[in-house]
Amino acid sequence: MKKNRGQAPISKSRGRRRTRYHYSVYVVELAPEVLQHGRFRRANPDYDATKLCIYVGMTGIDPDVRFDKHKAGIQANRYVMLYGLRLLPQLYAAYNPMPYDGARDMEVELAIALREKGYGVWQG
Repeated sequence: MKKNRGQAPISKSRGRRRTRYHYSVYVVELAPEVLQHGRFRRANPDYDATKLCIYVGMTGIDPDVRFDKHKAGIQANRYVMLYGLRLLPQLYAAYNPMPYDGARDMEVELAIALREKGYGVWQG
């Protein structure tokens, strides 16, 4: 990029740069054995036993790759590493992709909404 004397940089492309959003929220089904952990139970006092236990997260990479990293123990949430079964795209795919701030907020909002519906939720 060239600079004008004391002015903002001039980019070679004359048009406005397109922002490609690449952040995602994702939901992982957890095995029911996660309920053996008192911390998980305490976080979900209104858990409906007919609903799934899930983990809600956000990532800047593909959710499939992120799930594989959790299972391999790479920057993993312990509950996902030990009890993660599969992704549940029907609960999150409609929201992706999005900017970082949107994904950060959506992770919290989605976790709250699913917990209110009776799911056992861990969010991270």
